[in-house]
Amino acid sequence: MAVEGALLQRYGAATRAEVMRYLAAGSPSPFLDEMLAEYPSRGGKMLRPAICLANAALFGNEAPSAAVRAAAAIEMLHNALLIHDDVQDGSELRRGKPTLHALHGVPLAINAGDALLFAAFGPLIDAVSPLGSHVIRQVMDVTAMMARQTAEGQALELGWRDRNVLDLAEADYMRMALKKTAWMGMIWPAQLGLIIGSRGRLDPEMVLRFGYFLGLAFQIEDDLRNLSEDPGYGKEQNGDLAEAKRTLMLIHVRGACNEDERARLDWFLGLRREERSEADVLWLARLMHERGSIEHGRHVAAAMAGAAEHEFAAVYGALPPSEERTFIGSLVRWVFDRA
Repeated sequence: MAVEGALLQRYGAATRAEVMRYLAAGSPSPFLDEMLAEYPSRGGKMLRPAICLANAALFGNEAPSAAVRAAAAIEMLHNALLIHDDVQDGSELRRGKPTLHALHGVPLAINAGDALLFAAFGPLIDAVSPLGSHVIRQVMDVTAMMARQTAEGQALELGWRDRNVLDLAEADYMRMALKKTAWMGMIWPAQLGLIIGSRGRLDPEMVLRFGYFLGLAFQIEDDLRNLSEDPGYGKEQNGDLAEAKRTLMLIHVRGACNEDERARLDWFLGLRREERSEADVLWLARLMHERGSIEHGRHVAAAMAGAAEHEFAAVYGALPPSEERTFIGSLVRWVFDRA
């Protein structure tokens, strides 16, 4: 097993155990408990908790138990947002199984997502309480920033679709992906690990640019996988097209197609999801291939990965060799090689 796989497995097991411990701590509640544990029990790659734990180890590791609790908070919040995302997107599958709202209905799913989001504050508070007011303030500041950025990014993605915004540039997509994906997925976990590991002695801004470029590469690759015959991450193929998500490839193809094709594309985007036929979805998928949009997405993802490698060298390059440093460096390649 590669270093990154072994460390992901070890950190993932520790985080999952801590998550389940916190979820089991309350009094039994019908129509809620089984739903809180549903997504965490399905597995997941545990990337975000591992980024937190690896950064804590690299930058001092002065509070290892606190770092594990912070990792649990990250995973709980992530799963809460997945529940809400699935409702907002009308998604049918999550990690290869029906989404929570497909199993239990939208009202109960939203309630479970809300409960899991609030439950995430338990391990986060327990993580930072013993570390002093300076660390608490830093953690709350970066967490508040992440929450705002994530909400702004989700608002952009949903607003573009729901208001049928057509005139978008690639820079708009990059801004959305920074906020929606990179901040919660890469920047915030690294910042939490750095703050807790160093007990607040280091500036959390130092990992921002690495997380930004890594997150962009991750999101573009995720969007590309959704268009493949085997998405490999438990969601339906071409689901992003059926949902009319404004991905990098969609923005590119609209600028690259001819006038008649653009008219058909704009008509398609203006439909409700249930009105978009499979034939039209497949037409759009073919058009993306024909106009080079898939290849363009691959080139941009590779460029973002190259920028992430540069930022990795700037932030982590002078640190002593270790399993954790190897893991963080391997994430750039892992974005493309993950199963």
